[in-house]
Amino acid sequence: MTKLRVAGIGFAAVAALSLTACSSSDTASSGSSGSAPAPAPSSSTAPSPSMAAGDGVTTNADVFGPACSQLPQGSAPGSLDSMGPQPVASAASTNPLLTKLVAAVKATNLVDTLNSQQAITVFAPADPAFAALGDAKFAELAGKPAELAPILQYHVVGKRYDAKGLESAGTLESLNTAGGPLKIEGSGDNLTVNGAKVLCGNIPTKNATVFVIDKVLTPGANK
Repeated sequence: MTKLRVAGIGFAAVAALSLTACSSSDTASSGSSGSAPAPAPSSSTAPSPSMAAGDGVTTNADVFGPACSQLPQGSAPGSLDSMGPQPVASAASTNPLLTKLVAAVKATNLVDTLNSQQAITVFAPADPAFAALGDAKFAELAGKPAELAPILQYHVVGKRYDAKGLESAGTLESLNTAGGPLKIEGSGDNLTVNGAKVLCGNIPTKNATVFVIDKVLTPGANK
């Protein structure tokens, strides 16, 4: 973790923020990249009871939330099948919900740092969440990596959690320890982190479980 904070502006993890899917090498070998297709557009699905307990690793069948239907289907770039085998920053770069987050991660040169982590959880703000900040503010932050990094770090946890694990934890410490705790409330489609609603959760990637959220989290909000 120390390495994350120093190496990738600590954000390594944040970006770890990285934004977007989850699956360890073991999961990959067991078929995470070829598991069930994304949820049907007509409905969101609750986390599967078959999820492995304690390791935070998920499969395509565990993905839930109203925005999951917006992901490409099959093996197209940005689909669950495509993202699963890739490390989180690389996977996020193809996710159509996370273009702003990916731009932020690239601006802080954290792509390699995030991709190199072994097991993290990323709360990834969807594009509309960044849009709420305004283009001028986003451009300003992108031009100031030292200020942007702590914000991104606050969206990354140095341990891998699935939805059930988050519910059990209640509060989590992000890579930005000075930012205060992350508060998890609700469950299933009503799961929130610091009040931000999970739009698509349990997304599997090679080294992270990703939860797309509807707000940019503010360090210090729960102090």
